Amino acid sequence: MSSSSSNNNNNNSSNNVVTTTITSPNVGSLRSNTVRSFKVMDVLQITTEQREREPRIQVLHLEVGQPETGAPKQVADAAIQALTTTSTSLTPSSSSSKTNVMGYTDAFGLVELRQRIRQHYIDKYYSNNNEEIMMNNNMIPDISQIVITTGSSGAFLLAFTACFDVDDVVAIASSGYPCYRNILQALGCTIATCAINQDYKLTAIELQIEITKRKQEKLPKIKGLILSSPSNPTGSMLTPTEIHDLCVLCNKENIIFISDEIYHGISFGDVKEATALQYAGTDSNNSMNNNNTNTNIIIINSFSKYYSMPGWRLGWMVVPTQYVQSINKLQQNMFINAPTISQTAAVQCFNNPHTTEELEKHVTKYTINRGFILDIFSSGKLRGLSLEKNVAPADGGFYIYIDLGDDNIYENNENIILGSVTMCEKFLDEYYVAFTPGIDFEDPNDLTNLGNRRFRISYAGSTENIKKAMNKFILFWNTIWIIDIATAKQTKKRRETTK
Repeated sequence: MSSSSSNNNNNNSSNNVVTTTITSPNVGSLRSNTVRSFKVMDVLQITTEQREREPRIQVLHLEVGQPETGAPKQVADAAIQALTTTSTSLTPSSSSSKTNVMGYTDAFGLVELRQRIRQHYIDKYYSNNNEEIMMNNNMIPDISQIVITTGSSGAFLLAFTACFDVDDVVAIASSGYPCYRNILQALGCTIATCAINQDYKLTAIELQIEITKRKQEKLPKIKGLILSSPSNPTGSMLTPTEIHDLCVLCNKENIIFISDEIYHGISFGDVKEATALQYAGTDSNNSMNNNNTNTNIIIINSFSKYYSMPGWRLGWMVVPTQYVQSINKLQQNMFINAPTISQTAAVQCFNNPHTTEELEKHVTKYTINRGFILDIFSSGKLRGLSLEKNVAPADGGFYIYIDLGDDNIYENNENIILGSVTMCEKFLDEYYVAFTPGIDFEDPNDLTNLGNRRFRISYAGSTENIKKAMNKFILFWNTIWIIDIATAKQTKKRRETTK
């Protein structure tokens, strides 16, 4: 991030706020040096360092996809109880009592938690279907197929190492979660970037285009696909039909489909949430057929988003039976097990009406925050930006993704000089509000440099802070940014006319 002096009347300090990029020698492995940093976490570290240097600085964090609420009360209470309840010592010769030792669990996690996750799928996605038929078609998992992981990040690593070898080709969306690309590249996989459509989605149509292209150009075939719906960063959601069609195509082409569903539970509008697991046993005619069962679907979910437990580092996978042993061995060696205290407490996330009530209140708040931001873009308060032209569909998750368009950036010789990176730096430096530039989410090899045209706003925080941040953005945009762009373009035009 760059340094900049404050030159506005937003009641912030007049002192400079210096933001620095982390720099250190590249002394790691060649593999590690190919991995790009996670820009969201870079921004978070920068703002944390600012706070340490200047405690009076209050940065509004709209860069991180982290709920501002803590874990549900029932979950926190369960953790406290587990840590403080005394039990008989594990040593037979001792009669003393002590608190729960929180030892290792089975590598796949606590049986009770896995049972509750299994029941969660039945209750949420299959309530109107015959359970026996669903089980026979691999659409309802056995608990032996459910793996409790160290966050969704641990699940990604387990899935990628279990399914792919060096040089295997894995497809991802051109606008997507950066850690997919970064982890896969660290593991030596080849990335096939599929361009999203005008609705900011990667559907079976876009995947088929990439499959056909690779066949025509005699390139290695795609072995895997990882995709999130609702999407980070775009907020777009695949319809049940679109998910079904992806499952059918992946089945036909023998592609492992890793469905990232960590934003399930946070959705808006008319698009219905669907898990890819629902279509594990369906064919192209939408009929269930054991002979056509897709056994290459892996589901990844997390307690970090809907359940508001990001720091507890807990997630889960649902894996086909043929990958159970591989993932078990990898889990044993890489992680042993997910944090025991987190697993113990997370049991209260399911079948607990008090927890559900609390979590649904969070979703109500996200709905209010989302509406406030979208209203600003539709109101004309941001000159040159509109909801229809510049904003991706915000159907789910808690993000708004914005494309600045040609009018609101400055290019020179096809290089973006003033784009979303500079805009986010300047907004942070001068108004103490953190957004995330699109370079974190867009294809780094994209010649049009969409990453420097787009940025993401997270509305996972409090409504009060969302309103403060967006009001600051209106002021910054209208009095600084568009003036900077206009000045740069006018200067360029004068230079060209005087040549």
